[in-house]
Amino acid sequence: MAAEDSVNSGDITGGRLLSPGAARGLVIASLKLRDFVDFCGRWASLLFIPMIVVTVYDVCLRKTGKFQIDLKFAAENIGLGPLFESTLLQETEWHLHTALFAMVLGFGCVWNTQVRVDLVREHLAFRRKAWLELLGATFFMIPYTAVVIYFAASFAYDSWAISEISASQVGLPHRWIIKTILTMGLIVAMIAGFAVWLQAFLALTAPRELRYELMTLEWPEHEGGSIEGKERMAVDLGVSVEEDLARQTQQILGEDALKKD
Repeated sequence: MAAEDSVNSGDITGGRLLSPGAARGLVIASLKLRDFVDFCGRWASLLFIPMIVVTVYDVCLRKTGKFQIDLKFAAENIGLGPLFESTLLQETEWHLHTALFAMVLGFGCVWNTQVRVDLVREHLAFRRKAWLELLGATFFMIPYTAVVIYFAASFAYDSWAISEISASQVGLPHRWIIKTILTMGLIVAMIAGFAVWLQAFLALTAPRELRYELMTLEWPEHEGGSIEGKERMAVDLGVSVEEDLARQTQQILGEDALKKD
């Protein structure tokens, strides 16, 4: 894109505020923060497996009627009665669901897979998008998560101090554990906010020739190349659906092979 077009369209990147060395250092810091958030999100996503197992088990058990009661009484003789308590199982379900949701909040942010209603933003030039990301992280995401972390940590501490348990006699004990996990998830989300803030700040101030992997933005030359954090797949209308699908599959397999090499 010509320099004049870039200036006129607002798609010119970077600035003169940061030196190349300082900019590269901040890029590394931003990517390290993203990697940490990614690590937490990927491992936390495995919680959906026990969550599904417990949910299906609970639903099937409750549909057995009197058979569930007989199983519960029989299991109590060998210390396994709680495994047939519907209340305990349901609390386990929402504990797992809360932990899963809390720990992947930041993951969705750094990979741009969170829900967006972009009625205005998608039609803006690159620099205006970067300013929106910067201002949004500065005045909304980071302060909001900081405030919620403060209150969530207070609730978790109070829960630990009084040894809070479930309101139900057959529920889960140690309620402070899930409240602590919720606080940790919010901390990860705030770290994701800092990573996004650095990305937007660099996009506005780093040397114009510097390129790095963006999170919630797209470089002007790559505009429209992805949707919801995923690369768009080109559709060839000149061939059949089967042929186009085969071509795209071969392309994906070829790219994976190159990455492994």
